[in-house]
Amino acid sequence: MRRLTRGKGAVLVAAFAAVAMLGACSSAASNGGSGGTSTEAPGAEVLNGKGLVNVTFWHAMSGANGDALQKVTNAFNASHTGKIKVNLQFKNTYDDTLTAYKSALSNGQTPDILQVYDIGTRFMIDSQSILPMQSFVDKDKFDTSDIQPNIAGYYTIDKKLYSMPFNTSMPLMYINKTAFTKAGLDPNNPPKTLDDIMAAAKKLTVKDASGNVVQYGFGASLYGWFFEQWTAAANEEMCDASNGRSGRATSVKLDTPTHVKLMQWWTQMVNQGLALKLDSNTENGDNAFTAGKVAMTLESTGSLGGFLKATKGKFDIGTGFYPKVNASDTGGPIIGGASLWVVGKGKKPEQERASWEFIKYLASADTQATWHTSTGYFPISKSALTTSVDQAWVGQRPQFKTAITQLQNTKLTTATQGCALGTLPQTRKAVENAMQAIVLQGKDPKATFDATEASLKTTISQYNQSVGG
Repeated sequence: MRRLTRGKGAVLVAAFAAVAMLGACSSAASNGGSGGTSTEAPGAEVLNGKGLVNVTFWHAMSGANGDALQKVTNAFNASHTGKIKVNLQFKNTYDDTLTAYKSALSNGQTPDILQVYDIGTRFMIDSQSILPMQSFVDKDKFDTSDIQPNIAGYYTIDKKLYSMPFNTSMPLMYINKTAFTKAGLDPNNPPKTLDDIMAAAKKLTVKDASGNVVQYGFGASLYGWFFEQWTAAANEEMCDASNGRSGRATSVKLDTPTHVKLMQWWTQMVNQGLALKLDSNTENGDNAFTAGKVAMTLESTGSLGGFLKATKGKFDIGTGFYPKVNASDTGGPIIGGASLWVVGKGKKPEQERASWEFIKYLASADTQATWHTSTGYFPISKSALTTSVDQAWVGQRPQFKTAITQLQNTKLTTATQGCALGTLPQTRKAVENAMQAIVLQGKDPKATFDATEASLKTTISQYNQSVGG
């Protein structure tokens, strides 16, 4: 199962600023910035006597994921006949969905529920258009203890859960177990650090009689999400203000010893012919792995199904924890994917409440088990993993157990929560450009990161000024 776009395209700062300014000037500004026309969630009684309440849900799930979403939505609608009907509207990629929402904010044609990718979190808060999930949690005294803490943690700012996690992924190391065995390496003990990867890559790299590399030891795309994972794995914050968790971030930290060491290592790997040269397009890295051109790669848990299908009959796949820069690093990876937001601006109480009822249903253990086994996304519900359907699914895909253990072993800190930044899509793209300049063009890591930091500081400042920060 191939995951959807995680924000590869840069979204213009002007678009962020324009919509954020629109939200800041709205009546919601008087609510202390929590969004919507009121920070208090409506109770269940608002649905009494309202008849059928229609809920519009904008999403970015296509293919098998879209089919799975339709399946669980149909089940909800069937159990709420005459009371609530959720209408799905596919908006293409994550970027397209958020762009459509920005346009809708200016004309009032917003959905009731919106699926937004992880890196859009700070913008959604700043848009002053949403009703925080915490409002419903507090109103109903809803028990959130079943939600995986590291997953809920990403969408929690200042101890407030703003959105409900939905489709969640996390990064893993994927290895060609067949190649490991042939090279005399233990396929059940994947590399854990950069040094381990280099040592294994020297044994895994294979050349033909003419000296051409036919199998590289390592190959991963120069993707910004991976860069952020290494930062968190080192238990380091990528943004100031406690990774944007104690206040609005004003800068990013790129020129660090961890990042410089990472990029020097990556450049060495490529220059020594141990790693395949790749750009930031993850499809190129994925295709190289499934074709057997690289023996180790990095990818999301969401890619496991697709990898197993593409390599069936060719080689066996193994998984390992996301590697660390140094063996002494004490952090862990950050979750990815998307969450669900209740739109409050311009909405009636019954629309808000009906939206919450659907979101509660999606977060339930049984629904999460169905969603997880139909898509490959990580279930946000801890108890979903104990259901018979989920255990049977994992039993057939033992590689996924790595993700379960990794999530459970990762301590929730401001580092592993991830950077909450209004301009994170642009930041990620800028980091990718810097990574490519260093690895593919031989630029100096420190100088490149310094220049990128300075450029992003201006971008972040413009955004923060636009939202009154």
